[in-house]
Amino acid sequence: MTNLFNLNILDLENYFLKNGEKKFKATQVFEWLYLHKEYDINNFSNLKIALREKMLQDFKINFIKIKKKESGSLVKKYLFELNDGNYVEAVLMEHDYGLSVCISSEVGCNMGCKFCESGRLKKVRNLETYEMVEQIILIENDIGQKIQSVVVMGIGEPFDNYDNVINFVKIINHPKGLAIGARHITISTCGLVPKIEEFSNLPLQVNLALSLHAPNDVIRNKIMPINKVYNISQVLTAIDNYIAKTNRRVTIEYVMLKGVNDTKDNAIELAKLLKGKNVYVNLIPYNETNNIEFQKSTNIKEFKDTLMSLGINATVRKEFGSGISAACGQLRSKEV
Repeated sequence: MTNLFNLNILDLENYFLKNGEKKFKATQVFEWLYLHKEYDINNFSNLKIALREKMLQDFKINFIKIKKKESGSLVKKYLFELNDGNYVEAVLMEHDYGLSVCISSEVGCNMGCKFCESGRLKKVRNLETYEMVEQIILIENDIGQKIQSVVVMGIGEPFDNYDNVINFVKIINHPKGLAIGARHITISTCGLVPKIEEFSNLPLQVNLALSLHAPNDVIRNKIMPINKVYNISQVLTAIDNYIAKTNRRVTIEYVMLKGVNDTKDNAIELAKLLKGKNVYVNLIPYNETNNIEFQKSTNIKEFKDTLMSLGINATVRKEFGSGISAACGQLRSKEV
């Protein structure tokens, strides 16, 4: 039996057609799940009893659980226990433009970025679609409010779980699903070139963010092992192709590490690398942890000003949740 939250609207339409039913029943099911928040198939009252009994044989609705919740200034961190006993985390952030959730896509991560706490736990498995969808549903139900935007930047490399992540996007973006606008959904990748190419061919208006974090291969090789598979030139070629196909701007994520990638010369080199591309740089103040030796840069303003003076649009990410280990790079899905 598959979890009903694994199915997008087309999956459900095909299911009903194969069972001799009209495909509009898929919309009715989506409305029960996402509009009415009804999670008992027996209560889908506009479906015939025989059809509900058939669905009960084919589908289940079982939820992951909120195991722990921590609160900080404008932020809440949720620890979720999955049905197999594994754990992941998600973070709710209050912005002036609404509520945003950063969700996890894997249990652990194999990318091994040296500055990232999440990467210290090797990948155990991909999250299924329903386990990502339910992170949002459970948070919405907990706070009694609607989530306006979603970033897939928590534990895991989203493009290493590509099919489930894209299915998740289709569900939360659908107007009868969670109805989160495509331009309010961002997927982050550390640079899996084949998946960037695949993603560029999808008819989705979802935002793409590239975790670059270095202006050259020497630095990136030291802090991001993925660069030895797909170097900066290969990654930026894929980004160029993505922009050419989609005409969408890409966010370049750049964590500021003291004495590693934060000098004025590094900024000049980064500006040359990105000149003429439809991108902007999001500078991320490093969030220190007890287990990793990197420190937060003190040169963030100079770095930003240098980029701006060279024609590269740059912003500094607002810091959320460092006091409860909920900030960028700090999630690790520890057991309680």
